[in-house]
Amino acid sequence: MSRNRVRLATGAVVSALALGTLPATALAQTPAPSTSHSHHHRSSTSPLRQIPLQGAVNVRDVGGYRTYGGDTVRHGLVYRADALGRLTDPDLLTLAGLRLGKVIDYRVPIEIQYDGQDRLPPGLTATARPVNDSGLYGQMMAAIATRDPVKQEEALGGSKGSDLMKRVYRTLISDPANTAQFAATFRDIANSSSRSAVLFHCTSGKDRAGWTTYVLLRALGVPEATARRDYLASNAIRAAADQKVRDGLKQAGLMQNPDLLIPLQEVRDAYLDTALAEVEARYGSLYGYLQKGLGLDLRTLAKLQTQLVG
Repeated sequence: MSRNRVRLATGAVVSALALGTLPATALAQTPAPSTSHSHHHRSSTSPLRQIPLQGAVNVRDVGGYRTYGGDTVRHGLVYRADALGRLTDPDLLTLAGLRLGKVIDYRVPIEIQYDGQDRLPPGLTATARPVNDSGLYGQMMAAIATRDPVKQEEALGGSKGSDLMKRVYRTLISDPANTAQFAATFRDIANSSSRSAVLFHCTSGKDRAGWTTYVLLRALGVPEATARRDYLASNAIRAAADQKVRDGLKQAGLMQNPDLLIPLQEVRDAYLDTALAEVEARYGSLYGYLQKGLGLDLRTLAKLQTQLVG
């Protein structure tokens, strides 16, 4: 196999890490993840509502949570998701039923290069709104491409994986370009029609999409502990698919110790706390971040409440 084909195959595997599937071109013997685990998270005791799809594993309705005031975040208006480039035809029918008016793609160009453009129902085109991942995707790809366990341990071993993730979360707040992208999404949600929904996504639906959802829920008056549980739910939702990815990488001879990737695949309290510490250092509070960082005035914040809470 030529060096270029090896690079492309490795890139395809890396892009699949966050999606939770391994494309046939990379590891034909690895089955696609089942979506049957989705229903486990749709019990009557939890407002967490997954949208079961074949080509994505972390697609959720943000609604259903209770606020401090006793109201409920409305269903069917805001969705969070992972990559949408491998949706099947039945998936497109499911998405068409969500009445989406806008789809926002937080991925940077290298992610789209290997994972593909969004596959969406007719009439929908994703809005590119890249949020810098601090080079995490490229570093992960480079480490896997070496096929060298010593180099992989040097790059990701010990606390290095979690340190990389914390750097990503700090950059979500500290990079003005990232702040502008998040702000635009909040304005889109505030200004959306009650007859159409907004969906935002990144590659795995857990970090950039997770931060957006956490901040949105807090802005709507959802208790911190509830918003944090929603953020952490990606671990349970993605667990089986992520395990298959690690197994596949080992079987393919790309990694002797694929568990080095666990800190990159997971969300953790420490990651969210890193972002919140950066918020406090720069803006004093989450409310300060909403107003001074994202530039959301009282009128826009009120529109979010009116639009999404009832």
